[in-house]
Amino acid sequence: MSDRPWLSILIPVYNEAATVDAVLRDVRRHAPDAELVVVDDGSNDGTQSLLARLASELGFQLVRHARNQGKGAAIRSALAAARGEVALIQDADLEYDPGDYAQLLAPLRKGRSQVVYGSRFLGPHRASYFWHRLGNWVITTLVNLLFNASLTDVETGFKAFRRELVQGIPLRARSFEFEVEVTCKLLRRGHAIFEVPISYYGRSYAEGKKITWRDGVTALWWILRCRLDPRF
Repeated sequence: MSDRPWLSILIPVYNEAATVDAVLRDVRRHAPDAELVVVDDGSNDGTQSLLARLASELGFQLVRHARNQGKGAAIRSALAAARGEVALIQDADLEYDPGDYAQLLAPLRKGRSQVVYGSRFLGPHRASYFWHRLGNWVITTLVNLLFNASLTDVETGFKAFRRELVQGIPLRARSFEFEVEVTCKLLRRGHAIFEVPISYYGRSYAEGKKITWRDGVTALWWILRCRLDPRF
């Protein structure tokens, strides 16, 4: 009998000492049998020592980057270390609720989809900033237009998919542009993306939010590049 887990939860972490303990305990509570792969992306705020202590207590695999490389690089490192049939991305802040795993994973368990996104705009949410929501709408609309899709939330950080499906795609993103790169390349290969409603608790910059308008501009460039350059 194979000891391969069905679910691997990928958790990129960078300077989340204030929230990572609570998040990891919540993840383990809602997914007691899942493989957890935590990537410390060069944290320098005490997160590193905290994760070292929690790794044995909560039973997760800890991957370390010597220096900060970005969310996309951390997710790619987690993917390389994961063994599960399905991978789920969980941020280390408190914006996405592990209590939503059941609805996020249901289409995968039933074999109805190979890729599922948790949409913040189909369920109850608290968005931090108007400009973030507007930027997400622009990015999502451009992806829908260029790839003939009908998504509502391309930039969601709550994604689940058949691991080998995404591992077979050459991913280059090192930062927040991962969200649009993986989406565009999945759509370009003809994979349908299923969306489910999730709850969302957006945090402020004072609470540690890291994404800025520059990441939005970068995302637009990556979308165009994915559409116009088939070798990319």
